[in-house]
Amino acid sequence: MSDTHGETVRFVRETMLPEREPPTSQVGLLGWGRDNLFTGPFNTIVTIVSLVLIGYLLAGLLPWMFQSVWRADSLSECREIATATWGQSEGHACWAVIRERWPQLLFGFYPSELYWRPILAFALLIVAVAPVLFPWASNRLLAVSAAYPFLLAWLLWGGSIWGPVMVAAGFAILYFGVTLLSGRIGALGALIVAVVAALLWWLFAVGPVAGELARLIPIGLEPVESRDFGGFMLSILIGVVAIGCSLPIGIVLALGRQSDLLIVKALCVGFIEFIRGVPLITLLFVASTLLNIFMPPGTDFDIILRVMIMVTLFASAYMAEVVRGGLAALPKGQYEGADSLGFDYWQAQRLVIMPQALKISIPGIVSTFIGVFKDTTLVSIIGLLDPLGLTNAIRADTAWNGVYWELFGFIALLFFIFCFGMSRYSMYLERRLRTDNH
Repeated sequence: MSDTHGETVRFVRETMLPEREPPTSQVGLLGWGRDNLFTGPFNTIVTIVSLVLIGYLLAGLLPWMFQSVWRADSLSECREIATATWGQSEGHACWAVIRERWPQLLFGFYPSELYWRPILAFALLIVAVAPVLFPWASNRLLAVSAAYPFLLAWLLWGGSIWGPVMVAAGFAILYFGVTLLSGRIGALGALIVAVVAALLWWLFAVGPVAGELARLIPIGLEPVESRDFGGFMLSILIGVVAIGCSLPIGIVLALGRQSDLLIVKALCVGFIEFIRGVPLITLLFVASTLLNIFMPPGTDFDIILRVMIMVTLFASAYMAEVVRGGLAALPKGQYEGADSLGFDYWQAQRLVIMPQALKISIPGIVSTFIGVFKDTTLVSIIGLLDPLGLTNAIRADTAWNGVYWELFGFIALLFFIFCFGMSRYSMYLERRLRTDNH
């Protein structure tokens, strides 16, 4: 600043101005709407049209949902109550069918006195996945994670506890075989010997040993047949097994597809392309009808186990391509950096390459998980009573013949809760693993 004589006079503020509140048009709900919904003429028109459409849909949906009948013994009684209350039966939901049949939609025909077993299995699932999904969970829970697959089978199907224990012993043979023999015959030789030993144990020793132990120490639960499984419990069972097994199998297939070994690469490429080229429903028909033809006479191969295997293989092929995309997105310098540190192939994959590839692939991995979980409804086509299959059984009852939207809406809500939860977790995981500064 200059005075009247042309000399410069420096001005330094001695006090700070008090803070002022931001304009109300730029903060809060009004500011958010201005920045996201009304940023220009076109967006304003789209927002108004969308709000009108949403209002129109809610005007019909909300009365149908909340002006509804919750206590009735049949659809005709629902309509009578709705007519007496609101003057007409149309436009009012009959939630009484959900109130009466929700245990069947959740558990199928599982014995009602044994509902505590699938509920306990679901609670243990949350405990088992906690140390894998959340950093705050104690590593001590990894013991529950390792034991959960065997506890799941025992809780749901029942029978002697020694069967699952002996199957778990086969994995112990596999682990200790690789650990103890690697230093003597090499990693590949140890893996081959351990796999052969585990297979021999599972094929020839599990049954006799488990049977003898069951005779000497009878510990078990009341058996439940697979035909009694159904409802949302069946969808969760197939989905959890397929999701839990498809990721490691998909990683192995993705690495095999990039392998320099011709036979390994050809086998992985052939498997992936064949499975991806066949609809899932075809594989389910193979599991339900054709698979027993190739089994030895008298073999009792559980239908649910067959379905879980086919769904897992189907998901693994798609997972392999998702992981391969993550591997292809890594810059070449990451591979060179791993080599410069002196890592061998498996060390480089475990410590450098695969963590970054999986981080890049998180959206695709979770999308595959969600797709697999929703595809479990296809098992109704081969006779398994998933939630959609049970709707036919419920409507076959003359009391509820004609009920559609209420059943499908309830099932859609259940699937939405699980799929939305997986989607939210993937976004949380992406935020937690971000390494950029934005």
